[in-house]
Amino acid sequence: MKLGYPTITWGGVVGTAGGVTSVKDLFYRTNGSTEQALRDISAAGYTGTELFDGNLVDFEGTPEILLGWLRETNLELVSVYTGANFIYADILDDELAKITRAATLAARFGATRLVIGGGAKRSGAAHDGDFEALAHGLDRAMAIAEAHGLESSYHPHLGTLVETPEGLDRLMALTSIRFCPDTAHLAAGGGDPAALIRQYAERVVHVHLKDYDRDTQQFLPLGEGHLDFADIIAAVKETGYDSWLMVELDGYDGDPKEAAEISKRYLDALLAD
Repeated sequence: MKLGYPTITWGGVVGTAGGVTSVKDLFYRTNGSTEQALRDISAAGYTGTELFDGNLVDFEGTPEILLGWLRETNLELVSVYTGANFIYADILDDELAKITRAATLAARFGATRLVIGGGAKRSGAAHDGDFEALAHGLDRAMAIAEAHGLESSYHPHLGTLVETPEGLDRLMALTSIRFCPDTAHLAAGGGDPAALIRQYAERVVHVHLKDYDRDTQQFLPLGEGHLDFADIIAAVKETGYDSWLMVELDGYDGDPKEAAEISKRYLDALLAD
């Protein structure tokens, strides 16, 4: 297994302000220093990273800067995270244009994977056809990724249609996109991460690891919450997946480098057993 760490912990996740009025410009991004994040991730001993689509847009006109930092830190840009609402037909083309831009940049900066989140929750109950619309949008996004030489996967997430195991089952029956399990989001949605990895073993092509405290509902560095990572890693190995494990943490009260180091020590010990 190879170990990577996304830059999200350095500043947390925000969105591009212009996306409020122009959906084609609504990218994810983290607010911190990309350079500092990459240097800290490398110093903590990781060899890969994942960036948000919006943080790539920041270097669209100056690619040599980001590529230089990746070379200096000996980090591989493994994956790029993007997403969309997908359920509103009137804006789908603009959302897919944004995903096309994200895929273009991902390929330009050397990534091989596109991680896709989304599936909007309405202000009221979900409408008939929302899951079908999400599946249709994901299939089109998958085709965009493939056209750019990228492998795509769907990332279930709190706050979307696919929060629960039932939501995941419903979606996966409707789309052929692959699966990116996020251990903390799966657990927070009421699922057993190891069981869901085993259930969708043939579709696992990317993995996000973070811990979860069921009492406080906080996401935490590995080993500091309630998740059984020995079973989770066993489940990942059983799928035949032997590639990047992305140790992700949305935010941390202390130094984000410290959080990365805590997880690295824990995972190194676990993988050595």
